[in-house]
Amino acid sequence: MKYPVWLMCSATFTLALLLGCESSRTAGEAGSSTPTNIMGQSIEKNGIRLIPFDDSPKFPEAQLHLSTPPANATLPSGPVTFAYQVSNFQLTQMSGGRHMTDMANSMKGQHIHNIVDNEPYTAHYETTFAKPMTDGSHVVLSFLSRSYHESLKHRAAYDLRVVNVGANAKPLDIDLSQPHLFYSRPKDTYTGADGKRVMLDFYLVNTVLEPGGNNVRATINGTEFILDKWLPYQMEGLPAGENTVKLELIDRRGNVLPGPYNSVTRKFTITP
Repeated sequence: MKYPVWLMCSATFTLALLLGCESSRTAGEAGSSTPTNIMGQSIEKNGIRLIPFDDSPKFPEAQLHLSTPPANATLPSGPVTFAYQVSNFQLTQMSGGRHMTDMANSMKGQHIHNIVDNEPYTAHYETTFAKPMTDGSHVVLSFLSRSYHESLKHRAAYDLRVVNVGANAKPLDIDLSQPHLFYSRPKDTYTGADGKRVMLDFYLVNTVLEPGGNNVRATINGTEFILDKWLPYQMEGLPAGENTVKLELIDRRGNVLPGPYNSVTRKFTITP
């Protein structure tokens, strides 16, 4: 059976068009699954650049449980023993990823940050340790940390509680159900290549950051940055010598939220 030439041409054109569309759709889907650089848009002022990032290795199933001391326990004077249970996260293991070589990295691997009263943290690579603590009531924040000191920020990865030391410890005037900001990094001294990119990282409880809502105001060597995402930030362009970071948890009007730790200032040093 013979078909008109015009019908055969039409069929050929339609088939070519369909194949072209299918080829284009497949290429588009493949392109959409290609890994991309998800470093955030940088903020630069007065020669200081802040670059948010969220492409670190993920540990969504990691859990931290503090079994000792119990919340609100009253302990005898002297060192306090902390005992944790950690699951789906290997202490002392290297975290991997690009940022392990970008920034200061602990050669001891992944660890726990233990912060008492928002003072500088102590890093611990075992689940049980003793820590000196003065008599009184203390707020203790613990969270899991990657080897380069970036915190895990999901709910199961941290613990916050009050611990009382000594028989005469007085109750604290603090409501742990309210929004609080805790300082983590930078800390101490950064030498050589470690000083080129210094991580700014902090810990939030009972709040989120968003445009038009609560933010963190970071004042670095007198230069102010408004952070509306709870992410770690690479700081570049910092001068050698002493540097200062001030962090404030603020509302949409720029007022510091009530809380003993929602405004904190720290110093750190960069050496060639």
